[in-house]
Amino acid sequence: MPQRRTELAAFLRSRRARITPADVGMPPGFRRRTPGLRREEVAQLSGVGVTWYTWLEQGRPINASVQVLEAIARTLRLDVTERQHLYRLAGVPFVADDIPDAEAVGTEVQGIIDALDPLCAVVYNARYDVRASNAAYRDLFPAVQITGRADRNVLLRLFTGPACCSAFLNRAEELPRMVAQLRGAYGRHVGEPAWESFIERLIRESAEFAQMWASGDVAPAGPRIKLVQHASVGIIHLTSVSLAIDGMPEHRIVVYTPNDEDSRARIEQLRGMNDPLLGCPVHARRLSEISAEIAEKQMSPAL
Repeated sequence: MPQRRTELAAFLRSRRARITPADVGMPPGFRRRTPGLRREEVAQLSGVGVTWYTWLEQGRPINASVQVLEAIARTLRLDVTERQHLYRLAGVPFVADDIPDAEAVGTEVQGIIDALDPLCAVVYNARYDVRASNAAYRDLFPAVQITGRADRNVLLRLFTGPACCSAFLNRAEELPRMVAQLRGAYGRHVGEPAWESFIERLIRESAEFAQMWASGDVAPAGPRIKLVQHASVGIIHLTSVSLAIDGMPEHRIVVYTPNDEDSRARIEQLRGMNDPLLGCPVHARRLSEISAEIAEKQMSPAL
């Protein structure tokens, strides 16, 4: 699209103009007609050809790889929002999975969800990856936190474990709704490797998910009633509310509020336990036991 290429060229020029040679450890040189780096300097620092970078900045119809865009983004010191904008203009899917949570979420958002304690609060992206959480959330849903970062996903926990041990007692109502929300978000990411591999994994590992996914249903986010079963304290009734985050597309803060005093008291009781039980009443196991098992698997070499 010509307009997108024109906007890409203007964006690169504006980002280049704000970086001085001193910012990147280069001598200022002489006869600089404009502030910022020269094109050849950006190309050199990014490890790409001068001609190729010039064509990119001129808006010519050339294709840029993820590796090249990442190199240019580092040279121009783009933040997460600017990187996403660069990728969109270049027509390349943007994947934020490799960005550390602290950078992706930021201290301001983390501070907000921490301040919501004793209410449980978490930041999800569109795939239900847990990007940040407060202490109350980690106490209520510890199983999500003790897994490796790549598996720190609510849908993976719900669909790949025994149904009887699901965190949600009303999973027959909640899971189809969550899958419908996932499909609605998937429409914006069709063909992206991270999304495709995630969906393929869930279909492969869960016949229940595969059936719900095949229905084709879509749904928006909204307030929901969650019945959380906990082997240590019983059933906790919660209302979940989603809040959009400025500057973080497809991320949301979800806050879980107890529906009654009994549920509030059960959460307080749970948070006072050092080693609570997880799972259903029949298969309940101590958190420490599950944590040790996961740690052992992560340390074991792949066969």
